[in-house]
Amino acid sequence: MKKRILIFIVAYHHEKSIQSVLSRIPQSVFAHDTEVLIIDDASTDSTFQKAEEYRDITETPFKLTVLYNPDNLGYGGNQKVGFQYAIENNFDIVALIHGDGQYAPERLPELLQPLLQEKADAVFGSRMINRLDALKGGMPLYKYVGNKILTTFQNRALGTNLSEFHSGYRLYAVDALKKLPFDLNTNDFHFDTEIIIQLVFAGLKIEEIAIPTYYGDEICNVDGLKYAKDVFKVTSLAPLQRLGLLYQRKFDFSEMKGEKRYTSKIDFDSSHSLAIREISYGAKVLDLGCSSGIIAAELKARGCTVTGIDSVPTENRAAFEEYYVCDLDRDELPVDIAPFDYILLLDVIEHLADPEAFVDRLYEKLGNKPQAKLIVTTGNIAFIVVRIVLMFGAFNYGRRGILDMDHKRLFTFSTICNLFEERGFDLLEKSGIPVPFQLAFGRNKFNSAMNKINSVLLKVLPGLMSFQILCVFKPRPSLGHLLGQAIETGDRKRAAL
Repeated sequence: MKKRILIFIVAYHHEKSIQSVLSRIPQSVFAHDTEVLIIDDASTDSTFQKAEEYRDITETPFKLTVLYNPDNLGYGGNQKVGFQYAIENNFDIVALIHGDGQYAPERLPELLQPLLQEKADAVFGSRMINRLDALKGGMPLYKYVGNKILTTFQNRALGTNLSEFHSGYRLYAVDALKKLPFDLNTNDFHFDTEIIIQLVFAGLKIEEIAIPTYYGDEICNVDGLKYAKDVFKVTSLAPLQRLGLLYQRKFDFSEMKGEKRYTSKIDFDSSHSLAIREISYGAKVLDLGCSSGIIAAELKARGCTVTGIDSVPTENRAAFEEYYVCDLDRDELPVDIAPFDYILLLDVIEHLADPEAFVDRLYEKLGNKPQAKLIVTTGNIAFIVVRIVLMFGAFNYGRRGILDMDHKRLFTFSTICNLFEERGFDLLEKSGIPVPFQLAFGRNKFNSAMNKINSVLLKVLPGLMSFQILCVFKPRPSLGHLLGQAIETGDRKRAAL
């Protein structure tokens, strides 16, 4: 079955080149069900007229549609309208080229192949795969250097390996576009960067194919410094969403990908790994809010027996000795917690509507048998990045991290310690937990180094540099327990007289 292909030409003041671009489209492309769409973005020259005239002066083997935006929507805004046209008219592939002829229409047959064979979700024509060809094709040296610097930075920040982020020669599977909220993207030139981030975050496949570089006498409408600044900003901020430090709806693909809310953080310094280090081999552990059983499985491998309690059934029942479904906010705990060696509250206390009442209930059950250690982790709302974004008026809840939208309370070192100390617990230990760079940017040497630097800094300025907080508490003996000890000891002494 033939694919429906839309060749979409974005045009703005291209009266001199638009007919040439149309004539350069290879005839082989029209063996498919192909339409050419030109959208003139409110040009004040005769771009629209020249495009319309092409139909009259040339016997075109394709349907040509020419549209005109009454207001200038910008480079990104124009793309949005064209992509919406592709979606509403049930095309399978949309190929984006520019009306100035900078990107060779002659390469369309080659660029279409991965999409026709359904081997990619997007195909980019890259001028930087064969690097010296870009300079030979007339790319100014400052643009070449700027392209390389920005692309290197973007690959590091996003965990990608693209040869170029800044080519405007792009082809998309329309089914892929339907999955992207591209309508929320900027109307400016860094629309191209934002849609790459969306493709990456959505887990869609990008393929690059080398294209020739051509710089002619076309007028460049891009402010290079502003473009670089915009690209740097959006590329820097987008990965912070994975840490829960910022949230932008256009980069949220957790539901589409069916991502698990909680992932393993055992293989680097994190709330998971640091809590596990506190627990002795063979201990008896109660894991409150145990989620998917990530911690329980690791502890079981260390000879511990783990009882789990959470508000939903577990995905990993085999990791637990016993498992109970219980609402920690409303229900009484279904087991006697006094005999346990350790009680885990890992990233749980901030989800409770009334943590004070919950901690009171814990102490009531532990004060007369004060042997268990309580290991608590929570996000540090005083973390430097949160402070900085707050300074600029941002305080956006997201899917995970310190500002998880399910969080009902937020803590600093002092407030989490006060919560427990004022309700009968002694603080044995407190420490900062570094940023989980590996979750946000991938597991590589660079991010491991960043993690180590963060670990050093949080020892100097824990309140400012800790992403999360770990505290170990022990219940103080209750007055009833102390009275019982006094009576028992007095009885023994009298008996010895």
